[in-house]
Amino acid sequence: MHKPSYKTVFHSYIIFFMIFICLILTVIGIFLSLITIQKPNGEFIRSDWPKKFTENFNEQIVFIDNKPQVKQSGLEKLRENQLWLQILDSSGNRVYGFLEPKEHKDYYSNSELLTLANQNNSSNGTVYFNTIKNNKNDYIYIIYFPLNISKVNMFFDGSKFVGGKSIVFSIIGIIFLIILVSGIAYGYWVTKCISNITSAVSDISKRSYLPVNIKGVFTDIYDSLNILNEEIHRSDEIQNKTDIMREEWISNITHDLKTPLSPIKGYAELLTDSSTNYSPEKVYKYASIMLKNIEYTNTLINDLKLTYQLKNGIIPLNKNNYDLVRLLKELSIDILNYPEYESNIVEFKSNIDNINFDFDYTLLKRAFSNLIVNAFTYGDKNTKVCVHITHITLNERIEIIISDNGKGMSREEASNLFNRYYRGSNTKQKIEGTGLGLAITKQIIEVHGGNISVESILGLGSSFYIIFPI
Repeated sequence: MHKPSYKTVFHSYIIFFMIFICLILTVIGIFLSLITIQKPNGEFIRSDWPKKFTENFNEQIVFIDNKPQVKQSGLEKLRENQLWLQILDSSGNRVYGFLEPKEHKDYYSNSELLTLANQNNSSNGTVYFNTIKNNKNDYIYIIYFPLNISKVNMFFDGSKFVGGKSIVFSIIGIIFLIILVSGIAYGYWVTKCISNITSAVSDISKRSYLPVNIKGVFTDIYDSLNILNEEIHRSDEIQNKTDIMREEWISNITHDLKTPLSPIKGYAELLTDSSTNYSPEKVYKYASIMLKNIEYTNTLINDLKLTYQLKNGIIPLNKNNYDLVRLLKELSIDILNYPEYESNIVEFKSNIDNINFDFDYTLLKRAFSNLIVNAFTYGDKNTKVCVHITHITLNERIEIIISDNGKGMSREEASNLFNRYYRGSNTKQKIEGTGLGLAITKQIIEVHGGNISVESILGLGSSFYIIFPI
């Protein structure tokens, strides 16, 4: 297992540190929004400004003939901040006012003054008041602010409480410590999980991975790794089977190449032996055998070349507009004219007289010939082949079914039938052929945009389904 990467831990720490900074800025923003107010002129100031303004306003009040008056500078301040003022005598009677609303009070009882002192709120905003003396007479001046300011009373342990700042810094310190520890812990946890995932990927590549069932954030990743592991093992199995079949195929091809070469070599040596004189009949017989084996070798080589060209898409297609129904009819007749198949039967059915579309006549004839001949070859003299053509107009396609009543195939043989590296074994006959016929058939049909599939029941026969879009 890989060691945790400190870069990953540092990266996680940076993320959490940025989160911490954002959190602190948010807290500061909320805190500032709570301790600041906006004056009528748009200026932002601390929320204790009304209280300090009221406390300092006594400097703006003077007494002339024992009557309270406000200096011009004080009046300008009141007017600038849209404040209004009342001055009361010791009995609560109004003796002076400035910028008062129409519905103002001229008298305040002691209970009303006490309520204002405790709540600081009125219907028109927030109220602050202070006292001022003149010749032993007490006066109360009240300033009304068009702001909504609330006063909160809190009780603290006097031996521990130093000030509001200490509480704020303590809270920030605790939050910072929590986020720092959490960030480091989370970083190590993420690093460990990533390290486990990296190890799992490495184990998959080494084919030593064991599927796990983990719940949480990384569930989807581990599920994907489990699926990937299954797919790789399945692919390995297919590859192993393919390698085995390839080796068997190469062995068969080698044998098939040596088989015709042996009589060619043998008869050639006989014919070149100067010590023996052969009759013309013998020479003709030996030469015929040699030509037959040469033709077989040539066919095998051509089949190998063709399957290579089809696989790599480098074969030139000579497509023209032909009648598929006519092609299959003529092909069926030609095959039955072979002496070895003259006792067999081909039943031909079509729901339409002509089906014309573009295809390579030679290649497609070979593909269907392989299917029909293959049925006869692996069957017996009583094998019957049915060729059924259907033109489906609903989605414009041609469906050809080539079925037989032969020996059928096992499921394994059917699944590998079109593989170039596979050769069926459900016959007691010695089969003469290259073993590439059905692989070539599938490739020819696919290069024409079609597809082919097979269904078979052992002992009952097989059916090939070919579909071409038109």
